[in-house]
Amino acid sequence: MRTFSVLVAIFAGFLWASSTRADSVTGEVIDLACYMPHPETGHGPGHKKCAETCAKKGLPLGLLTDDKQVYLLLEDHENSKPYGQLKDKAAEKITIEGNKVAQGGMQAIVVEALK
Repeated sequence: MRTFSVLVAIFAGFLWASSTRADSVTGEVIDLACYMPHPETGHGPGHKKCAETCAKKGLPLGLLTDDKQVYLLLEDHENSKPYGQLKDKAAEKITIEGNKVAQGGMQAIVVEALK
């Protein structure tokens, strides 16, 4: 019985560790207010100044991957610093570590670290 309890505890530890592992996604930081209605022009180096202005106004930020996937970027309630740093990264290609989440067709990343 003791061996069984130890095995259950080890298995539970593996499940917990795998569920808390951060995802890593690379892409361009975009402001969604411009990109969503204007995907052809609402990103890239030529849009940097506008994206920075929108980010500083508090408009939602996203991450555009090379395969055109768009992730809404969410602030981690327990560590807001990495999300705050995104405002200075508009139109830059970066890697974000965090937990991917999806609800009702929307995909997002809770931002835990910038690389």
